[in-house]
Amino acid sequence: MEIEPTKKADVLIEAMKWIREHRGKVTVIKLGGSVMEDTAAMLHLLLDVVFMETVDMQPVIVHGGGNAISLAMKEAGIEPRFVQGRRYTDKASLEIVKRVLGEEICEDLANRIEQLGGIGHPLTPLDRQSILVGRKLAMNDEKGNPIDLGYVGEVTNVLTRPIIRCCERGVIPIIPSIAVMEDCPGQCLNVNADTAATAVAKALKAEKLIYVSEVNGVRTDPNDPSSMLESITAGKAREMLASGMIVGGMIPKIQACLETLERGVEKIHIINGRLRHSLLLEVFTSSGVGTEITSK
Repeated sequence: MEIEPTKKADVLIEAMKWIREHRGKVTVIKLGGSVMEDTAAMLHLLLDVVFMETVDMQPVIVHGGGNAISLAMKEAGIEPRFVQGRRYTDKASLEIVKRVLGEEICEDLANRIEQLGGIGHPLTPLDRQSILVGRKLAMNDEKGNPIDLGYVGEVTNVLTRPIIRCCERGVIPIIPSIAVMEDCPGQCLNVNADTAATAVAKALKAEKLIYVSEVNGVRTDPNDPSSMLESITAGKAREMLASGMIVGGMIPKIQACLETLERGVEKIHIINGRLRHSLLLEVFTSSGVGTEITSK
């Protein structure tokens, strides 16, 4: 049924408040999970991003692509291997990561944004536009012995100037989760997309960091979507971690959120990208559709 004209006006008036509040401020959007393989969901998400830039927000996209990497590795006859939740990345695997993230996904996102009327620009080390700088990730096993993860890294620095230049020109920066080694600029590293987005948000002093995946937010019961919390403080999130209420893949995400809040990012959101126009609903409405995490 068509929405009444006055209802449409009410929606616009509600959005105006949030548009005025967020304009000119950076929002980092991390795209990941199986939602990236959902063509319809990505259409609406990228349309939301273009809308955000149109009303003078400054969206910055950071993306992963774990499922696409695993598929490409399988096609190449390489069996994916994970060590303590991290993808072991040898030289052959790294070449696939660079191609899938730095070329295929990054370029595809830029092309889709252009088709929707915006301008997207890949910032990838493959084009000599290195944004993420890092070092090899050091991890130990339960006995304290070092673990070999191959070319897996952690971000130590973010070169912000190219990102800022894009935002100032009305261009949407697209950053794959690939870093270059701080002591060997010609060597790339595979980095976790959540932590990459965290690093970018901290470096840009972003107003918001939004994690977009197939999860609708933080739940008191992981198996019950209706138990999602609309808003929690950092203190409440720590309590939920300590009590075991937060489990699985949400644990490192919440830990990264807490660290990011401590570094000056004002708000973090976790939303389900499969919900049509979830970005707009979260950013431009009073109630939102995911979980907002604030420092206080």
